[in-house]
Amino acid sequence: MTTMEIANQLVALCRQGKFDEARALYADDAVSVEAGAPPGGQREAVGLAAIEAKGKWWTDNHEVHSAKIAGPWPHDDRFIVGFEFDVTLKPTGQRFTMEEAGLYTVKDGTIVREEFFYAMGG
Repeated sequence: MTTMEIANQLVALCRQGKFDEARALYADDAVSVEAGAPPGGQREAVGLAAIEAKGKWWTDNHEVHSAKIAGPWPHDDRFIVGFEFDVTLKPTGQRFTMEEAGLYTVKDGTIVREEFFYAMGG
C-alpha cells in the first residue's frame, strides 16, 4: 500500500474506534515514541508486541467517552493524524480532554514509526 492508502485506512479504523485492528498496518519491528513516559513505563516501545502492550495499558487505565480524529496530512513517506479524546483516568476518576498529534512514518507498505506530540503540563 502507498503512504496515503495506509494513512486513510488508519484514520478510518480510528474513527470507528478500531485502534487494535489498526495494528495490522504496522511492521513487526515498528517503534512507538511518546512525548513522555507513562507511569512505570518507557517513552519508546519497540516491536509490535510492545506497542500492543502499551495499547493495553492505555485501555486498562482510561475510559474513552469520545474521540475525534482529524487528517491525515501527508508529506512524502510520513503523515500526521490529529486526535482529541474525552477520557476518564480509571484509577482516579479524573475526567479530561486530551489532544495529541501522531506522526507516522511508512516504509515498504507498513507503518515503521509513530511519534506522539502533546502538552506535558507545566
